[in-house]
Amino acid sequence: MRAAVLGSPIAHSLSPHLHRAAYEGLGLHDWHYEAIECDEAGLPGLIGGLGAEWAGLSLTMPLKRAVLPLLDTVSELAVEVGGANTVIFSDGARHGDNTDVHGIVQALAEAGVAPPRAATILGGGATAASALAALRELGLGEVTLVVRDRDRAGETAEVAERLGVTLTLQTFDKLATVLEVDLVVSTLPSGAADGFAGLLAGVPALFDVVYAPWPTRLAAAVAEGGGIVIGGFPMLLHQAVRQVELMTGLPGAPVEAMRAAGKTEIVRRAAVTA
Repeated sequence: MRAAVLGSPIAHSLSPHLHRAAYEGLGLHDWHYEAIECDEAGLPGLIGGLGAEWAGLSLTMPLKRAVLPLLDTVSELAVEVGGANTVIFSDGARHGDNTDVHGIVQALAEAGVAPPRAATILGGGATAASALAALRELGLGEVTLVVRDRDRAGETAEVAERLGVTLTLQTFDKLATVLEVDLVVSTLPSGAADGFAGLLAGVPALFDVVYAPWPTRLAAAVAEGGGIVIGGFPMLLHQAVRQVELMTGLPGAPVEAMRAAGKTEIVRRAAVTA
């Protein structure tokens, strides 16, 4: 059987290392997982050309949204979040699901972060949408979203409405006013949050979606202040664990083997670029 991660660019993806480690641990020696360069324009043709030997696909942005019209069925969660990062091929049909939310929930639980009473999300993109859904699963009905431009937060606001979450929008120049919370989730790209490190130094817990280079200045500041810090790798790991289980139909993906494979690759890349 075959599976792959699609995106553009895709060469940096850790998914092949995680999924291949899972296949080895599960004894699926006839399963193969690869990374395929694919943009939005090429997605319909690529999916349409896959044969019966394909079990599933992992998708990065912007393909998570672009894939929705190409699917036969979509999970309720993927509809609410507005994106599917997982496609399962079964009985001639294409089913879309979202495992990013599971990845965030598991990453927080693994780090010992209690369900927050209040939370603030930095950034308004697709990962912020998944973070909103994860916080809803943890019991939050109100979340503050900090963005550079309120006018560009429309899609995330629509996600919050579908999730039934009350969203308060704030801009980064007012960030200091919305940090009296239990958890801050930064969905900003590497380096983009560096300037806010001093402001966040005292927050109790930070989930920063960046996994390399690590730690970010934001993460280091929170850790130095005594807060709990979770990087992006645990989220990536646990969303892949769920993907493996969905694609193979087998429970109990080998989490620790996948974790080791991912960390080994991160260390290797860091050594190459050092």
